[in-house]
Amino acid sequence: MLSDIEIVRKAEKEPIEKIAKRLKIDKVYLIPYSHYIAKIDLSILDKIKDAKKGKYILVTAITPTPLGEGKTVTTIGLSMSLNRLGKLTSACIRQPSLGPVFGIKGGAAGGGYSQVLPMEDFNLNFTGDVHAVGLAHNLAAAFLDNSVFKGNILNINPDKIYWRRVVDVSDRFLRNIRIGLGTKQDGIPRDTGFDITVASEIMAILALSNGLQDLRQRIGRIVLADTFDGKPVTTQDLKVAGSMAVLLKNAVKPNLIQTIENTPCFVHAGPFANIAHGNSSILADRIALAFSDYVVTEAGFGADCGAEKFFDIKCRASGLIPDAAVMVLSIRALKAHSGRFKIVAGIPLDTCLEREDIKAIEQGICNLEKQIENILVFGIPVVVAINRFSCDTDKEIEFVKKKAKEFGAYDCCVSEVWQEGSRGGIDLAKSIIKATNLPNPTGVGLPTPLKEGPNPERIDLPKPLKEGSKKFNFLYPLDLPIKEKIKIIATSIYGAKDVEYADLAESKIKLFTERRWDKLPICMAKTHLSLSHDPNLKGRPKDFILPVRDIRASIGAGFLYPLCGKMQTMPGLPSHPVGENIDIDEKGNIIGLS
Repeated sequence: MLSDIEIVRKAEKEPIEKIAKRLKIDKVYLIPYSHYIAKIDLSILDKIKDAKKGKYILVTAITPTPLGEGKTVTTIGLSMSLNRLGKLTSACIRQPSLGPVFGIKGGAAGGGYSQVLPMEDFNLNFTGDVHAVGLAHNLAAAFLDNSVFKGNILNINPDKIYWRRVVDVSDRFLRNIRIGLGTKQDGIPRDTGFDITVASEIMAILALSNGLQDLRQRIGRIVLADTFDGKPVTTQDLKVAGSMAVLLKNAVKPNLIQTIENTPCFVHAGPFANIAHGNSSILADRIALAFSDYVVTEAGFGADCGAEKFFDIKCRASGLIPDAAVMVLSIRALKAHSGRFKIVAGIPLDTCLEREDIKAIEQGICNLEKQIENILVFGIPVVVAINRFSCDTDKEIEFVKKKAKEFGAYDCCVSEVWQEGSRGGIDLAKSIIKATNLPNPTGVGLPTPLKEGPNPERIDLPKPLKEGSKKFNFLYPLDLPIKEKIKIIATSIYGAKDVEYADLAESKIKLFTERRWDKLPICMAKTHLSLSHDPNLKGRPKDFILPVRDIRASIGAGFLYPLCGKMQTMPGLPSHPVGENIDIDEKGNIIGLS
């Protein structure tokens, strides 16, 4: 089979105006960035204010291996398959970070015959949104340090500065640095560091904003530091919020591209799911839903990470609720969850993973069971998608199908969109159509905040949704104390026995409660490689204690994020980064990008 980049070079792209016309989006709303990329002007929001909304489908996954299980491939492929069945469908995905593109993961445009185009632009600088986020973030950092240097009229405590700088490159050497070295004119020395740009609170804000003015207000609420007398200092206090918003005035507009089969695809924002909420933008989803019969969007990493945050954070901010969820898995990942195999990116797979091994699947399928439960607790029907590899046997496939339905999945289908494009996802698309048409007493796409529940004292899992109805629930009401919300997530979603807090976390909980930030939703920061905080705990860990070492506040984004275990906000490069293979040939073509 051809490489990803060879496949996309043979694909026939359509002008972006034609893609927009398919959705009945007038060209007056398009801001072209090339023949095949356009931004959508936000004046379109007035046009769609009362528009009927299409079906809303969330794609999530079991706990992934470091190789990923094909979630983006499935998102793109399912959107194409639904179009093949005559359903006008759009995909909504995040923009990749250049850190992973040149580091350990590579690109995020899908793969095989389930990709978005133009693949090279998408994976690289694209329309500059990530760079705009980085500039706005670092402008605030520069203003903050300058304010302290120029007389400190805001009474900022240098030991209580929370705002680090960002760069969109994986560079472990910048995690902890000392700035202000040199002469007195070079600044005031202090310890700080860099995060990767997509971990910036501004990126989370970009994804959760409902428009330019909402973006501006959220930016103004960002807390950068505390004063000596314990009061928060915001970007508004620093008089930098307006300039930050100006830098983001184009980045807030969603981007429109196409799939390899010319299905419309909206790309906007790229927050990490193990640190931030891990979902593409509300604006992109809202526009897509107004012009499509079906919209397929994805949440980062496993259902315990991106999907939980999709429901409890993004749905709260948007007022939109999905009609169904797709749970992506690979047979090799189920085998890895047995604990018998170790998968490391960049190292050849254990050959045993490519042999039929029902026993290993049986030992690791408990992860699928828990992740299905994690969707059903919100009242959303689940269709399991087996991302099939050539080494998977029919016996293994049938075993997983049987178990998935026993666990409460509405259906379980094989997906071969990587190899066959839309033809490889027809069964999955048909099943999703049925699942989205289950009776829904709460409605879809509600424009106002939804009723909260269930009872926080006890989380009862719904019965398997096959012929019944959907009824959406948040996992917790916002008026619960911080610790109670964290415990509900830890025990109900991760399977923890209890939660323990470091002294720093305890002091932050007290402070945030005093500042009345305790009514915000919780965005847990933990490893994506396990249901627990420990990446070495595979399958379905039980009876573990979840450690919370710190809690930080993203007031502009509108959530608190507890840090569980060891979390890095700046990745490092592997021994052999993907970037070693990337180059440009004598004709100007990019080679080695995958």
